[in-house]
Amino acid sequence: MAEPVRTDVLVIGSGPGGAVTGLLCAEAGRSVLMMEDGPDLPVDSAPPFSLQEIAQKYRGGGIGVAFGPAKLAYVEGRCVGGGSEVNRGLYHRAPASLLDRWHRDFQVRDLSPEVMAAHFEACEAIARVEYLPGEAPGISTRLRDGAEALGWAAVEARRLYCYGGESAGKQSMSRTFVPRFRAAGGELRAGLRAVRLARSGNGWQVEAVQQADGQASRPVSIRADTVFVACGAVQTPALLRRSGMRRNIGSSLRFHPMLKMVAEFPEEVNKPGDLDPVHQVKQFEPDVGMGCSVSTPSTLALALNADAEAQARIASCWRRMGMYYVQSTGGQAKVRNLPFFRDPLVTFQFDRADRARLVQGLKDLGRALFAAGAVRVYPAVAGCPAVTSQRELDDLSDAIVRQEGSLSSVHVFSSCPMGEDEERCATDSYGRVRGAEGLHIADASLLCTPTSVNPQGTVMAIARRNVLHLLDAGVGRGHRAQPSRVRELVE
Repeated sequence: MAEPVRTDVLVIGSGPGGAVTGLLCAEAGRSVLMMEDGPDLPVDSAPPFSLQEIAQKYRGGGIGVAFGPAKLAYVEGRCVGGGSEVNRGLYHRAPASLLDRWHRDFQVRDLSPEVMAAHFEACEAIARVEYLPGEAPGISTRLRDGAEALGWAAVEARRLYCYGGESAGKQSMSRTFVPRFRAAGGELRAGLRAVRLARSGNGWQVEAVQQADGQASRPVSIRADTVFVACGAVQTPALLRRSGMRRNIGSSLRFHPMLKMVAEFPEEVNKPGDLDPVHQVKQFEPDVGMGCSVSTPSTLALALNADAEAQARIASCWRRMGMYYVQSTGGQAKVRNLPFFRDPLVTFQFDRADRARLVQGLKDLGRALFAAGAVRVYPAVAGCPAVTSQRELDDLSDAIVRQEGSLSSVHVFSSCPMGEDEERCATDSYGRVRGAEGLHIADASLLCTPTSVNPQGTVMAIARRNVLHLLDAGVGRGHRAQPSRVRELVE
């Protein structure tokens, strides 16, 4: 075997948490290696949400399943930039009430809205967060209009998106933080998968496998003073548990469980070339949220794949259709490894009260769409026919949640919560794994509970807060470190 790769700081994963962490460590003068399990591809290597993009950039071809009485399908990015490359980039700061709850219930230090504001602002400046210029697409404004007709609160969300100029387009990590990381002297290796890690002297040794198309995988050993694990809320606990660390790791995984609905309107609301929808209903948060989804003919057909009649209507009427979702904060999951299997097992519990809350949210979503002028709505649940009145919608039972393929999620977090409550937290307030000096978590695993809003902004801000705290304390300081630069970053 070749000599081990040596670095001051190793970042495992290049999604929002890993990219922010790696950039700040590199700009502070550390030698930093960022490794990514998936390929290094430009954000526009495939059409968004196409089969080609799913094959290129999603883990497992876009198929992740949490098993239980109600199965839940979830997705993970697997490429440089992680989930930021495959999501729509809708952006929110964590609500002040949520930060206060984490401080109170999990004893997380330095998490006040005042403290976090500077971290949100700094990340937003690099990530390019913008509102849609002009009027939103019809499927988006219809949700807004329906909510307003019912007296419900609705907002337009910002996106990690540049709407004009040379940088126009989606502002994922591969277009923002990662290029800046490389410019600061950081090294990124794609196709390098961490298998396990172990304490070695005063640092850590990570056993990994380098993967390349058409070539045999080869083992790689990496030694680092400091390791940040940022593989995502499923893969991070799986890696740590493979490495013998289990206390409060992988036992509190959470999702935003989601049901979808397609609405058909009497006129066109969905035109070729429309930008992504941006409106969300906030009336029922933090328990239930609503919003619009990408509504191409292929995504509409996928959502209603079990309804032959709806499929026929999509072919001729898709410009009059839009897809919407309702999501909750209910349910809890676990991540466990199985002998001889590469991917972990995720199990999911969703009780009767969770189901009832989500189905009531689906009924309320239908009410908003009818108020906006929909002539029929199609619950994206096998066996549910088209609905043409609120009365028919109100007859839906919470048993539909148990239907195969009905539940899904694109937000995954909370598998290794941070905080000073040692009975429930895997790390301290700044992401250091308990009992493992020099080992830190830097992704959505740290979020103590579901965020109720899109979590990417919160992941980036907390990663920035944590790494600046650690750098100021001298973490990862090798022979190339420049301590004076850390103070500049903090200020």
